[in-house]
Amino acid sequence: MTHSPPPGAPRARIPGPKQPPPPYPRIRAGLWRRCLGGGLALWAVTALVTYTTENSALLPTLILLGGFLVPVTFVLWAYERHGRDLGVSAVLGCFLTGGALGALGASVMEDYLLHPSLSMFAGLGLIEEAAKLGALMFALRRQPAIRGTRAGLVLGAAVGLGFAALESCGYAFDAAVSTGGIDLRALVETEILRGVLTPFGHGLWTAIAGGVLLSHRRPDGRFRLLSPVVATYAGVALLHALWDSTHGIAIWLVAHLVGAGLDRQIFAQGYMPAPTEAQEHLFTLFSVGGLVLVALLGVGWAGSLARRGIPWRGTP
Repeated sequence: MTHSPPPGAPRARIPGPKQPPPPYPRIRAGLWRRCLGGGLALWAVTALVTYTTENSALLPTLILLGGFLVPVTFVLWAYERHGRDLGVSAVLGCFLTGGALGALGASVMEDYLLHPSLSMFAGLGLIEEAAKLGALMFALRRQPAIRGTRAGLVLGAAVGLGFAALESCGYAFDAAVSTGGIDLRALVETEILRGVLTPFGHGLWTAIAGGVLLSHRRPDGRFRLLSPVVATYAGVALLHALWDSTHGIAIWLVAHLVGAGLDRQIFAQGYMPAPTEAQEHLFTLFSVGGLVLVALLGVGWAGSLARRGIPWRGTP
């Protein structure tokens, strides 16, 4: 005989199946906006305090904030929009480990292989894109399940943006150190320019190459350097070379338009002696227009890959 519980007594709960915890930390939507807004405010306050107090001890803070703000913001945006299934550890590992290894590898190879010449820009593109792709493969060597075009786009962008962050810090440091002491104005101008251009440079190029690389990754995790991968690598290296040589190409175009002819030394060093006002306007038009054209080519290429990309862990 069973006895029903008295009225008002709590009923016993039958334990259900235990739910596993979420595999990755949750990141609230819109975090990238708050990161960008708060980071900009903090960077501006740091620049103002450094200028008013002339405290050189704040320079590392200013350099790191300016160098990492835009890359971190874009990595957060890519994670929120397309990379939640990949997990924070994969994205963060590619950003930090991949970016650092790419920068170190490119620096070593450039020191041994490159010398000032007209072909230097092509060499830079080939070396730096190879270093970043190698860093991406190293960062994902123990995660064979991660493959597919969209995974490659996100994680390739993370590697490229990590590379760009470290490179921007280096450029800002070089701009700050001058023979007359610390040049804070040059540092701030360099960080603003690099921040505006960062989304259309290293992150975009490595995203394209990573998307094609991971789309051809084998289910067992092995990377296959097939002809589409090699062709894509050559294509992004060309975009990289065009981006770096835009300054020299603009000078070459101005020199031809004004009938000055092509001086190889002027092109290689990016220097035009005593330019007129009209020549300066032409140079600005060609250099900015060239950067915009290369950026549009890269954005269009990446968008095409994203639209027809296979899922995160799909079969290549």
